[in-house]
Amino acid sequence: MLTVAIQAGGRSSRMGTDKGLVKLAGKPMIEHVLHKVLHLGDDLLITTNNGVNYAYLNVRLVADAEPGAGALEGLLTALQAATTAYVLVVACDMPFLKKGLLTHLIAERSDYDVIVPRWEGRLQPLHAVYRREPCIAAIQTQLAANNKRVISFFDHVRTHIVDENKVAQFDPQGQSFQNINTPQELEKANAF
Repeated sequence: MLTVAIQAGGRSSRMGTDKGLVKLAGKPMIEHVLHKVLHLGDDLLITTNNGVNYAYLNVRLVADAEPGAGALEGLLTALQAATTAYVLVVACDMPFLKKGLLTHLIAERSDYDVIVPRWEGRLQPLHAVYRREPCIAAIQTQLAANNKRVISFFDHVRTHIVDENKVAQFDPQGQSFQNINTPQELEKANAF
């Protein structure tokens, strides 16, 4: 059993407007993400502090307990709202997700608490699978210690890093990890 959580609770300060709702190829970016993750899990939710504008999607919406508290707090919100033991978490500003890579991450879940890909030397925590209970506890500990980096709890749970060679088998150019954060990046993606 798996919950899929799309993170759309950020401030979108570099975009100047809600990233999930900006148009990419004629439709809101979150719809591209939603299309890629449909049918991957048994439960689907969107974490957002802008529920009124996402209500048209007819997906369960969950607000952050502390809006604007950062990505780790948003991850905690998603894990707490999930109804299953494992949660696939993706960001609303990553419209070029590859279903094959997501399926691979999901398949790796039974032996680990976190399954996270690495691309260009960086971990991709908003494109990862989490086991709810151990991760909730570890995140709460880190937040209590004022450690707000998304990966701050990875050393405290069983973390499996999917290396770049394996990722490249599913996504040779790493398009899955292409965030669209600014109007310039949106313009470039629309021309793609």
